[in-house]
Amino acid sequence: MPRPAYLELGREELQRRIDRAWQLMRSPCRACPRGCKVDRVEDDRRGFCRVGAKAVVSSFGPHFGEEPPLVGWSGSGTIFFASCNLACVYCQNWQISQAREGEEATTEQLAQTMLWLQGRGCHNINFVSPSIYGPQILSALLPAIDGGLRVPLVYNTSGYDSLDMLRLLDGVFDIYMPDIKYSDDRMAGRYSLVKGYVDTARAALREMHRQVGDLVVEDGVAVRGMIIRHLVLPDGIAGTPESMRFIAEELSPDSYVNVMEQYRPDHKASRFPELTRRITSSEYGEAVREATRAGLRRFA
Repeated sequence: MPRPAYLELGREELQRRIDRAWQLMRSPCRACPRGCKVDRVEDDRRGFCRVGAKAVVSSFGPHFGEEPPLVGWSGSGTIFFASCNLACVYCQNWQISQAREGEEATTEQLAQTMLWLQGRGCHNINFVSPSIYGPQILSALLPAIDGGLRVPLVYNTSGYDSLDMLRLLDGVFDIYMPDIKYSDDRMAGRYSLVKGYVDTARAALREMHRQVGDLVVEDGVAVRGMIIRHLVLPDGIAGTPESMRFIAEELSPDSYVNVMEQYRPDHKASRFPELTRRITSSEYGEAVREATRAGLRRFA
């Protein structure tokens, strides 16, 4: 297996990235695209995410429910962060993402968690909902490397990410796993309480692809590249055809895409009549056909 990219950065360059990342959390916070007028370095929790300077971890452990190239035979070493910079009304993990259930973790604790997961044989360290935690992840990476961390890092995100932060992660993450949720900002605003999702997410996916390219798998395990997730919603709300064309035409027809059918009405979905049912088999079949018609050919 190739050496993870972060081992080639060098200590001085990694420290420079860490310092710059913390500066992005100064008011207005630019750790994510919301640009809240708070200083999270001073532990200000009044921004949209309600998270200050410390990472908040909900749970961690080897995970076998991810895409096969991440799971391999020993699992993906998953760290679930609490909070999120979206507020999806149908979120299936709303207790973590919106109720923010979890415990604060110091830099050293986060580093030790990474090393523990590696020690369990996990193929990678998989950060779930990392978009607001770039500085904390980078800071923990330094002692983790000192402790012997040697597996790839996975950035498992909603896709609503800051270009400034992503550029600081260039050469740090080997694998990006973004969602592409919508192709219409009206839908994003109604169902995820976010403005400008489409352009922001597409710019983020372009940057991720520039950094790592298409997914590379060796001996059945992902070592570098992108995995893109798209959750099909009822009545075409997610705008699947447009998103599939974007991936094929502006990223790569060899993009590895998981067209997901597991939507279920959850959290506040009952308040929206159009979201109160699961998708039909014909809706899912049409979504897959749209992906194929767009020119995509690698599916989870």
